[in-house]
Amino acid sequence: MIRVAVLTVSDSRKVGIQKDLSGPALQARIAALGWSNVKIGIVADEKDQIATWIRECADSGEVDLILSTGGTGVAIRDVTPEAVRTVIDREVPGIGELMRSEGAKITPLSYLSRGMGGTRGRVLIAAVPGSPKGAVESLDAFAHLIPHMVGLLQGRDVHADEKEKRAETE
Repeated sequence: MIRVAVLTVSDSRKVGIQKDLSGPALQARIAALGWSNVKIGIVADEKDQIATWIRECADSGEVDLILSTGGTGVAIRDVTPEAVRTVIDREVPGIGELMRSEGAKITPLSYLSRGMGGTRGRVLIAAVPGSPKGAVESLDAFAHLIPHMVGLLQGRDVHADEKEKRAETE
């Protein structure tokens, strides 16, 4: 079971001016994938708040995956990728590349997203767009890779497991 935390990054949602729709949309998709929602949060578009929440969550040992939604565009207040880069050990460029390339099949505006991913210790972290539709579509773009990545981060020999599964079906 993959344990997931969801962080919404939004000034207006943090103070209650607008209702958070992206966080709940991701939570519903996580449940549909059979994963577990273990932590939910909302912070303002402030690098230090984003970084602190993600760092504390990743270091807690309670999650395998952290998804942040919002703050990945090109507006001045969109600082999520910068915040995430301060807490990750290693960037995984393919996550952002895959989100944008799959998103471009739906809208050419996906190339304006600065969504990205990386790791901190044994935790996978990904920043996805802030719209409910964009957040879920971006997660779906790389969801099939998450069990493999989490397995590798946890030190499991996922390559041997995959070979064994293929041998069973042949």
